[in-house]
Amino acid sequence: MCAKPIHDTNHITYETLLEGNKKFIEKSLALDPEYFEKLANGQNPPVLWIGCADSRVPANQITNTAPGEIFVHRNIANMVIHTDMNMLSVLDYAVNVLQVKHVIVTGHYGCGGVIAAMSNKEYGLIDNWLRHIKDVYRIHADELIAIEDDQKRVDRLVELNVVENVYNLCKTSIVQNAWAKGQPLSVHGWVYSIETGIITDMKVSTQDNAKMDSVFRFK
Repeated sequence: MCAKPIHDTNHITYETLLEGNKKFIEKSLALDPEYFEKLANGQNPPVLWIGCADSRVPANQITNTAPGEIFVHRNIANMVIHTDMNMLSVLDYAVNVLQVKHVIVTGHYGCGGVIAAMSNKEYGLIDNWLRHIKDVYRIHADELIAIEDDQKRVDRLVELNVVENVYNLCKTSIVQNAWAKGQPLSVHGWVYSIETGIITDMKVSTQDNAKMDSVFRFK
């Protein structure tokens, strides 16, 4: 039987998820009889991934990595918000306990959160979250307004949202304290294309706060 198209989710039920787990175990043990024993011994991932909750952007699959190799935090539109204790707790654990070497903010073209933030519609509770994306639009309004093509304007806001959230990441006390201690830690910004599978490096990688505005520096 041919596999169902990836966009056809009608075949997924509660029961098929449990059956899928059994198949996952069988395949994993067939490849390595000690697979789960090794995973149970602990994790030592070199990367923290801060990505979008979109189901089409799974960190391990699109980077061809295995479980245990990427520590993952996901939310709507891959945001780094300084009052988000969930994100900060993940970041603190990743940097100070797991001692990750890289933190990557990964957005994606066609992001529903970004598209919603560009509209004047009221969606409910999430509007309070989307306001942070609207702030990114406000900061870069001149550039975005000058883009006549609607799709290109959305794509550019996706990119700028990643860039601004990389900056937000650098401003956290967690990252700055790690740098002050001489801990090797790099931060990066990526944008993933669901249509092509290609990851674009936004070229905003940094390993220190040398280029950060002085008002944001703790050291």
